[in-house]
Amino acid sequence: MPDISKITLPTGTTYDIKDTQARSDIQDLKTATTAGMHFKGITTTNLTDGATTSPIVIDSENYTPQAGDIVIVGTSGTNGSAPKEFVWTGSKWSEFGSTGSLKGLAFKDNASGTYVGVKSASVTVPGTNATVSPAESGDATYTPEGSISGITWTGSSTTSTGKFTPAGSVTTSNKTFAVTGSAVPQNGTANYTPAGSVSTPTISVKTAGSTTTIKNPTSQTVAKTVIAAAPGTTAPSNNITYYAVSGETLSLYQLGYTTGDSITTSNVTVKDGDAVYQSSQPTFTGTGTMLTTATIKEPTGAFSGTEGNISVTGTPNGSITNQGTFTGTGARLVTSNVGAAGNYGASITTENKTVTVS
Repeated sequence: MPDISKITLPTGTTYDIKDTQARSDIQDLKTATTAGMHFKGITTTNLTDGATTSPIVIDSENYTPQAGDIVIVGTSGTNGSAPKEFVWTGSKWSEFGSTGSLKGLAFKDNASGTYVGVKSASVTVPGTNATVSPAESGDATYTPEGSISGITWTGSSTTSTGKFTPAGSVTTSNKTFAVTGSAVPQNGTANYTPAGSVSTPTISVKTAGSTTTIKNPTSQTVAKTVIAAAPGTTAPSNNITYYAVSGETLSLYQLGYTTGDSITTSNVTVKDGDAVYQSSQPTFTGTGTMLTTATIKEPTGAFSGTEGNISVTGTPNGSITNQGTFTGTGARLVTSNVGAAGNYGASITTENKTVTVS
């Protein structure tokens, strides 16, 4: 379990945490040590840690302990419990610790025992030759040495066809055509907009829209966030004092909060329906415009061109009539010396060893 030994306040001052009971117990032990610790004997009085029993019985006689007195409780043949050691601090008994788990070893100077250890170990891995043979499928792992000769190819001619556009030009001259206006057909596109302007109509309210009343909010100052600052750093704005130190006492205050409206409101009339508007009839004023075409090219002579070239590529038809003859040299495939599964062997030899503690 984690411990807390110090506390640092927001001012940056660090205080040690004082354990009054622990200090009292330490002082008792220091007093006992100063007086001298010495073994007084084996008692038949049943003692526990922190007991204030006095006097106790040692060698069938009552004994009033002094600070620093050490006694053993529960040895074999007394009250039947495992032996324990206690020291009298001057006001109570403090247990050194139970020796019951050690039993008889608690009062021995040395001890020894045996255990089984590994003396030697060995593993045998025999070797063998594996057979290598050709397979019908899979990646190739061996290419024989040699060459192929005597291959004959027989083919036939190939005929290619294609289209050709001659290079040349046609003589033209500029000409202007008349344009007449017409109605735009359905799904057609207008290609002329007359020049002119439309007068600005007069807009006026015919019927006013309806209104209603809403609450207009007024801002109020409220706390938005709560922040913390590390001890010793600049305190945040509007800091709250929640602790106090008086002598050796640290007091932590309770924190609370107040309630109230975050805003105030006042009535405001606003529109909640559209008004009806009306406008005067606008008029169009424009000027006439003549429509003409742009200058276009009109053919006036025959086509004059030059001869062009055609280039054709293709793959000839044919076949190989003689597959050829392969001439090469043989090669032998062998494996390296590998371990064969199922033929491993292992052996371990043990011996008894002795360990001694003193």
